[in-house]
Amino acid sequence: MLRNPVSKRNVISISLVLLALAALGATSLSLMPRAAQADERHGDLHLTKNCSAFTGGPGSYCMITDSNLGEIKIGANLYYDQPNATVTALLEGGLDSNVVLYVGTGDWALGRCTLDGITNLGLCTFSDGTGPFTGFHARVNVSSADGLNYSLDGTYSFSRDHD
Repeated sequence: MLRNPVSKRNVISISLVLLALAALGATSLSLMPRAAQADERHGDLHLTKNCSAFTGGPGSYCMITDSNLGEIKIGANLYYDQPNATVTALLEGGLDSNVVLYVGTGDWALGRCTLDGITNLGLCTFSDGTGPFTGFHARVNVSSADGLNYSLDGTYSFSRDHD
């Protein structure tokens, strides 16, 4: 008669080793520096901007006057690369332009804004940036009652690894 060469003692020893390895793996993940873990942050985005400095020419800008996101500081500028690039049939005096949300040297995000000149309703999207805006994405609806002060309301996310 053949006997199983694995004793009960060996089974217990192997089980304890496997359990210890699993615990070690779980502990190492929780102790891993945050820099090594992907950081995903997201939420609602609410901004206001004042466009009294907007001239309609290249380099025109609007100033951020309120922000619920720490990275977007009050006083930051939203520059328009193509403010006169209008789609006449759709926008009647509106705009469709690349934009740069400029907070400071090395701190900016790239996007695009389209605004209907009749309704003062529009959409801005941001797809990435530098400095604190690395991995920044946002989609905001734009509205204005007076054509000078605008509300931008939507969502944002950051998807990046921190150093």
